Order: sequence, then C-alpha cells, then structure tokens
Amino acid sequence: MTEMTLVEAVRAALARAMEDDPAVLLLGEDIGPDGGVFRATEGLWLRFGRDRVRDTPLSEAGLAGAAVGLAVQGFRPVAEIQFQGFIHPALDQIANHAARMRNRTRGRLTCPLVLRAPFGAGVHAPEHHSESIEALFAHIPGLKVVIPSSPAQAYGLLLSAIRDPDPVVFFEPKRLYRASRQEVAEDGAGLPLGRASLLRQGRDLTIVTWGASVKECQEAAQDLAEGGISAEILDLATLKPYDAPAVLASVRKTGRCVIVHEAPRTGGFGAEIAACIAEEALEALLAPVRRVAAPDIIPPLARLEHLYLPGTAQITAAAREVMSWH
Repeated sequence: MTEMTLVEAVRAALARAMEDDPAVLLLGEDIGPDGGVFRATEGLWLRFGRDRVRDTPLSEAGLAGAAVGLAVQGFRPVAEIQFQGFIHPALDQIANHAARMRNRTRGRLTCPLVLRAPFGAGVHAPEHHSESIEALFAHIPGLKVVIPSSPAQAYGLLLSAIRDPDPVVFFEPKRLYRASRQEVAEDGAGLPLGRASLLRQGRDLTIVTWGASVKECQEAAQDLAEGGISAEILDLATLKPYDAPAVLASVRKTGRCVIVHEAPRTGGFGAEIAACIAEEALEALLAPVRRVAAPDIIPPLARLEHLYLPGTAQITAAAREVMSWH
C-alpha cells in the first residue's frame, strides 16, 4: 500500500497500464518532459520513451482524431485534454467516430481509447478551466463516462477504463488532485465501471453525488448527524452507465433523496437520476427529490467561486427541507 494523492494515483495507474500492455500509449499537449499541466504524467516520458509518451500539437481535434486512428489499429491510446473546457474541438471525433465505431462496423472494429481531462471549479482558474459538462458526454450513446472522487478510485477506475474495449471519457476533479492522501494498493487491480460506491450508510435520506462534490456531501452528512438525521451517501463514480439499481435500492430504503453536482442545474445529470427515481420508485418517496447544483451561468472568476459551487450549507438545507415532509 502506498499513500497517494489523486493525481499521483492517476500517474501510478498510467504507469501500471503501460507496464502491463505495450499497446498502451499516451498523447497530449505538454505531457512529455513537462509532465502535463498538473504533472499527471511526470516522469513517464523518461521511463517509457517518446514513442509511448507523445507530445502533440495544440489541436484537440487532431489529438482526438489521432487517438481514434490508433485505437482502431490495435493500440490503447490515453489522450489528455489539458482542461475540460478545451474539449469541444475534440467532440466531433469522440461523438461521431469513437462512440460509433463498434456500431458502424457491426463489431468488426472497436475503439479502446481513454480521453482524460481535469474538470471543475475550485482552484481559482479562469472560466474555460472550470467547466463541468459531464452530462454532455453522458448523453452520447457508445461512450462511458467515469469520474473518480478519491485516489483509490482514480487508480482502479482508470485501469479498468484503459482495459475497456470501448471509448471512455475519464474526468478528473482537479480540486481533489492534491486535496488529500489515501493508501492505494498498487496491485494492478481495476475497479468495475458502472458500479456506485456506498460511502456512508444511512436510514433517513439518500444523497447521490460524484466527483469533487463528495467532500461537501460528507461534511453535510456529518452536520446532519449531529442533528439526529442519518444520511446515506452514494458516489456514482460512473455516470454512463450509472448504477441505477444502487440508487433505487437506497431511495427505497430511506424514502428521500438529494442529488448534488457542481454542473449547472438545467440539463444536469441529476435530472436523469431524479427522473429514474420518479419512474421506478415513486411509491417509496416520502418527499420530493431535491437537486443541489451550480446556477445556470458560466463559471465566475475566482473571487466568486465560493458562491457558485454547491456548498455544505446548501446541501444541509436541502436535506432538512426533504426531512420536513411527513
């Protein structure tokens, strides 16, 4: 077991995948000698050589297109987009080619690539560096969307994403990169995609979340516990496919649900979860489902980030509101 930050766990998973499979290679802007903007690939250029850790031109569309081409020819590329807000030029290649390759060729070709990108606000970065647009990718058939919230999750989920035969978008909450340390078993074992993690048992309400918002949800659950309210926390970890059975089982147990994410509220993935609960577990609900999310605005500059991101107080207030229904 090694104590790691989340970004160190990402690096460890990349290294293990490259050791295990010579078909795994890395592509991205400044990921070689510089080690990437957050140093997620630091040292890998020296360790594995420039043929397997390739700096690319400043072209997200070209980067994604190269990854698609490599994937259908037997490689397992892991492409890094420096910030999620820069990902839009790559969307054509990802949505129209990578995600459709298996269907388009009737299974003759698969596209085993991973597209990594740091995302989210909370590190005092400009607007294009602070987006949370995971719902956009979850809406694309043929893609898997994964978001770790801890070092151990980052290690295991990234290994599974790289080994998956189909394209995976792997979003890394950058305000968690160095926020804490956790012991990680560097054993090469992957974590299953599409399975939620039960972070806290509870009897009174369910909090569903993912990514960096896990931290505030845990703080809120502790505050609620001091007032006698027992909150269960589910970390989805994978948004596509997400673990609907785990969500429904928890809601049927508690009868109440608060969904928390830092993406804008309208069209956010929380709406999909709320709709699923309404369709499949309406009879179990003791109160309306509440969503706690960012407002429908572009991420503000640093001095207003604390007002933009869903905070512990907002989550606690939403939980108390649903508990007020009898």
